[in-house]
Formats: sequence, C-alpha cells, structure tokens
Amino acid sequence: MLPYRAPWWLPGPHLQTVYPALALRPRPPPYRRTRWELHDGDFIDLDWIDGPTDAPLVVLFHGLEGNSGSPYAAALMAAVRERGWRGVVPHFRGCSGSPNRLARAYHSGDADEIGMILERLRGEAPHAIYAAGVSLGGNALLKWLGRESGAATALVSAAAAVCAPIDLVAAGAALRRGFSRFYTREFLRTLKPKTLAKLQRHPGLFDRASMARARTFDEFDNLFTAPVHGYADVLDYWRRASSKPDLVHVAVPTLVINSRNDPFLPARHLPPPAQVSTCVLLEQPAQGGHVGFVSGPFPGHLRWLPERLLAFFQAAPQRDTRRSPGYAVG
Repeated sequence: MLPYRAPWWLPGPHLQTVYPALALRPRPPPYRRTRWELHDGDFIDLDWIDGPTDAPLVVLFHGLEGNSGSPYAAALMAAVRERGWRGVVPHFRGCSGSPNRLARAYHSGDADEIGMILERLRGEAPHAIYAAGVSLGGNALLKWLGRESGAATALVSAAAAVCAPIDLVAAGAALRRGFSRFYTREFLRTLKPKTLAKLQRHPGLFDRASMARARTFDEFDNLFTAPVHGYADVLDYWRRASSKPDLVHVAVPTLVINSRNDPFLPARHLPPPAQVSTCVLLEQPAQGGHVGFVSGPFPGHLRWLPERLLAFFQAAPQRDTRRSPGYAVG
C-alpha cells in the first residue's frame, strides 16, 4: 500500500487535523450496543459491527473524548463491515453518552482497562482479535502491549496505534503553545462539565473553584486525572503513563503510525527503530496532522487509514492466540 501523502489542497498540520473533524464526518455504520456491568460497580458500553462468528474481530480504542461516532471510528468500522469482518468500539468510561458511576474516568495510561476489555472480548471472539487505538486509546493500548507482553500474545494477533501521544510530557508542552491551545480549549470544553458533574455525586473529589479556572491540561490533570487514578501529580502521571519506554517490550506485530507534523507531538520526540522491539513497525509520514489523513481530490475522504490498518491486520498470521506464541515482524 502506498505511504500516506496529504492532498495539495490541504496544507499544514492544523488544517489537516481540524478539517476532517469538521467537514468529513462519515455516517457511522449501524451499531448494536451492549453494556457490560463491571465487578467494581461501573459499566462499559460497546458498539458492535456484527458479522460471521468465524470472522476476525477488530477492536478500536478511541481517543480523548471520542466515541464510536468519531470520524476515524466511523470510517474504520464501515471498512470492517464492508470486508465482512466483525468490529467493536468499547467506550471508555463516561464516553458513551451516559456518565459512569464511579469517581474514576479514563486516562492515557490505563493499561489495566485495555487488558480487562480484551480479556473479556476473548470469550466472545474465539478467532483472531486485532486491536487498534487512536490518540489516547493508542497510548493506552501500546502501554498494555509493552507492559503485559505475555498476556498480549495470548489475546491479540496484531495491533496498531495511530497518532498516540507516546511522550505525554512533550505532548502536554506542545498543547500549551500557539494554535495548539485551541485543541486544549476544545477538549476542556467537554471534560470540565463532565468532571464537575462527578463532584455532585462524589463530594470532595477536587476543588470546584480550581477546576472552573483550569485552562491547560497541566491544571486539569493535576486536579483530577492524576489524583483520582493513583498518580502523585501531573508530572508523575505523564511520565508513568507514557508508552514510549514500553515499545521495546512489545511482542505482538504492531503498526505505530505517527505523522511528523502532528501538532499534539513534535516529531523530535518520536522513536527511531532502535528504540522499539522488532515486533513494532514504525510509519512516520511527513504529513497527516493529528488523526487526519485526508486523501483524494476536494472535498476528500478518510479511506487511507482504515485501508492501511486492515491491510496490516490481514497480513498478520492467522492464528489462535490462545495457544500460539508471539510472532515478530520487522
């Protein structure tokens, strides 16, 4: 498959990031929703693309404040359906349209949540499982793949991460500068009300006045994400949750796509091949923005990314992950 090249009419990282989110919103395929009740008293909602029971299952972990209707999710699941495979988008807690019950939410380093979801999906998908993660979901997936490499080889046949902020300290700094502050403002526009609503159900969780004043991810994560999810402070969270140090331990064939003009993560913080395992295939196109990857003549389409991911999964060994050891690709 040809490497990604941005169309001439869509120049620059910010247009390549914002345009597809505003102008290219493919209609989501018809999903079937199920809800898992969890042992901790919370729940997860999953949106399914049904297919033959012996077809591979593509699991998509969405990005920050994303869901099954996000443009990249709708495009990928439509391609999965067209191929005759099965697909599922598990919603991180609080992202399905219904607030979750517990004080906790979701975060970039939630490898335990990734593992729990994939372990449970193994019971519903006896054949190949392919796991993909986008942005925050990609970082959490990579964190799990590296930290739990033995379990990963028993659960998934191949994986892919798209525009994962693998160095969260660098990403946090990037999102404080220039036009990238726009992205921070847009994320906080939904994160803050959801988090303030939690305060009504869990009094004392954080200081309301400080949250109302928060304008950066440093402030938001220091007030809520870090302490609620077991980190000492924002820097402890960003350092420990970053997946970059874990890439050397990945034992499952894994495609890692990061555009070099991603406004969320400067190219100088991307790893070279020497810093990842031989199971990891790095693709770092010059353009694409943050989960943009628009192709074709104006107004463009979003087919390149789904086609790239499914081609990678198709090329992975068709094996029963419950019995076979890991497989390495260059």
